[in-house]
Amino acid sequence: MSPRSFRLGRAGRWAMALAYVGVIFTLSAQPYLGTPFHFNNGDKVAHTLEYGGLAVLLVLAVRGDRRWDRPLAGALLALALGLGIGICDENFQRLIPGRDCSLLDWMADAGGSILGQLLYLAIRRA
Repeated sequence: MSPRSFRLGRAGRWAMALAYVGVIFTLSAQPYLGTPFHFNNGDKVAHTLEYGGLAVLLVLAVRGDRRWDRPLAGALLALALGLGIGICDENFQRLIPGRDCSLLDWMADAGGSILGQLLYLAIRRA
């Protein structure tokens, strides 16, 4: 099967995005979870990468709907969804021992969401 012959349908693209959100919240539910990067603000890099990946999956899912088929419209909706998920994730962490709700973490989430959308738009134009 060639890469071009493998296409996910609309439901498959949303399933991938929702599964990724599930992974994010599963990681957020881990008490006292450390960062994979052991340098100052390494957790912000992790947040940025995590939400950059989510951003790409969200825009692919959103663009499967004809109403959001225009690249900028789809990117903006996916960005709004990513920002909302980031807010929910940070608020959820308040309930977990050893975790906290951080504006700086959400800003890193937002940065990753923005970078993911910019990457998508740049690749789309190429």
